[in-house]
This record gives sequence, structure tokens and C-alpha cells, in this order.
Amino acid sequence: MSRRRAVGAFVGGLLVANCAPHLASAVTGRAHLTPLAGRDSGPLVNLAWGAANLVGGLALTRAAVGAGRRWDRSLVAFDAGVATFAAWMFVSERVMPLNSVPRAGGDAGGRA
Repeated sequence: MSRRRAVGAFVGGLLVANCAPHLASAVTGRAHLTPLAGRDSGPLVNLAWGAANLVGGLALTRAAVGAGRRWDRSLVAFDAGVATFAAWMFVSERVMPLNSVPRAGGDAGGRA
């Protein structure tokens, strides 16, 4: 597998993973940081940003992977992108919660 295909699949995985918190925010009516409207981006902005990430990630993955019935090693690159994004979100929200309300005692992830 070429480096270009691996990078495309990895970035596709990042984008597909990034759509999940935005779409969840849209469905639950919560604010979530987007580059479109900042930290207080509402549900409609999150719906648009989540959909753009999903469509872009899937298109990039399709272009990187190419035709064929089965995945090749690009599946590993895609999965690495998904895992990297998930790990980054976990760590960043624990260290500097931008999208969640810290609980008493400094634990992030509480309810508003």
C-alpha cells in the first residue's frame, strides 16, 4: 500500500470519528465546539459540521482505498485514524474540557 493511500485512509478515519460527537450533540440538542461557530455551536451547526465530516471522511476513504470487494491494509490505517481521534478526544476532554462541564473535584464529563 502506498503512503498516499495510507494517509488518505488515516485522515478519512479521523474525519469519520470526528463526526460522531457532533452528530450526537445535534441529536441531543447540546452545544459542542466547531470551527464554524466556536465553543457554543448549537445543534444545527453541529449537524452541519458532523455531516460534512462524515461525507468528507467517507469520500476521502473511498478515494484512498479504491475499488475492490475486500479491504487491504488501508483498513488498518483507517482504524488507526479512528483510534487516534478517540484517544485525542479522551485525553483532551480530561485535561482541558472544552465540551463538557467539569464535575466537583475537577473530574470532567459531568452533566450541565
